[in-house]
Amino acid sequence: QVQLVESGGGLVQAGGSLRLSCACSSSIFTFAIMGWYRQAPGNKRESVATISSGGATNYAGSVKGRFTISRDNAKNTVYLEMNSLKPEDTAVYYCNGWRVGNDSWGQGTQVTVSS
Repeated sequence: QVQLVESGGGLVQAGGSLRLSCACSSSIFTFAIMGWYRQAPGNKRESVATISSGGATNYAGSVKGRFTISRDNAKNTVYLEMNSLKPEDTAVYYCNGWRVGNDSWGQGTQVTVSS
């Protein structure tokens, strides 16, 4: 069973930055697409950013220009660089790995942005 472990969450003031990391227990090429999702209290889980095995990226409109997803294949790690954070970015952030027939999730890391 492949494990995804997130780290890097915390409390930050509005306008600040955080970098989230997602370490994969196997090669990240196990998954066709890796991504970051978030869920705020009372809201559905939503996609934030995804990156394919070939490096193609996709972002939610609300984070485009502020967040950057990247991957280090040698370290089997996916990152989410978050800049110009807003209070509405407050949520639990989850790492996801997807391939046909398998959808893996990390345990989540809390990001709290104070105004």
